[in-house]
Amino acid sequence: MTTPQQPIDSGFGPATTSDDVLQGHDLSGKQAIVTGGYDGIGLETTRNLAKAGAQVTVPARSLKKAHAALDGLANVTIEPLDLLNPASIDAFVAKFVERGKPLHILINNAGIMANPLTRDARGYESQFATNHLGHFHLAARLWPALKRANGARVVAVSSRGHRRAGVDFDDPNFEQRNYERWVAYGQSKSANVLFAVGFDAKAMQHGVRAFALHPGAIITNLAQYISKEDIRASGVLDENDQYIYDPVKALKTPEQGAATSLWCATSPTLDGMGGVYCEDCNIAHAVPADSTGLTGVRPWAIDRALAQRLWALSEKLTGVRATLD
Repeated sequence: MTTPQQPIDSGFGPATTSDDVLQGHDLSGKQAIVTGGYDGIGLETTRNLAKAGAQVTVPARSLKKAHAALDGLANVTIEPLDLLNPASIDAFVAKFVERGKPLHILINNAGIMANPLTRDARGYESQFATNHLGHFHLAARLWPALKRANGARVVAVSSRGHRRAGVDFDDPNFEQRNYERWVAYGQSKSANVLFAVGFDAKAMQHGVRAFALHPGAIITNLAQYISKEDIRASGVLDENDQYIYDPVKALKTPEQGAATSLWCATSPTLDGMGGVYCEDCNIAHAVPADSTGLTGVRPWAIDRALAQRLWALSEKLTGVRATLD
């Protein structure tokens, strides 16, 4: 069974906030993990899950920043994790899985964007390695806890930036082609969507469903490698260099930006669904490859054959066999 890539009557829209999505939800007894859950929309996601009663584990590369951001917040545990370090991922997972608790919600939120060319210790390009491979490794290793939940959801925070590029299966790490930071970002975001498609196809028989999403355009530390001139040119700042909020154009507050992640993770409207790309708290339209619009999902990001191909490539590059049995 596959879920059509077509909008549904979600009851929400572009201006929906995280509070709106979780109104009336009691997540007591639920276990959640939010990567990057101490900054930007990740912080807002953590706050709202915890406020609704979930026990939230926040993996953090910078423990100092995480503790400063999450200090005093109930129901939150901080653990070390570096998505570029396979040993760090395995250590984090071992500690979580050894508790014997189910994992009801996994939100792969952490990421980097448009940075200069850097590589991890394996030689893998950092955007692909952080945004996709690290999260693939994490989700695969967490499979026993996800399966134990008897109805878990895995959420991959992608971006409308996926429209910039599909996955180059012949040279995903820019070893032959010239590095272009926005192409690398687009590839990693397309990989996020394909991951959700592939994970959902393998996991649905066990009641685990996966979703990908575009949160909106929110100025956070994710934009640290983008110059002020480029930010101005993108049309998100007014004449006084103040951020413009216009959710209809996807220019959102962090509260609005976190809403779609939380909707994918908790909405009963999505029961029995999965493997789709969402935006504005709804399933997005599928659009043609040559679409010039900013909304919708391109065909190379939701192609099931490409999802299977990426799964095999990810297993090869990470050394993680992810059968999801």
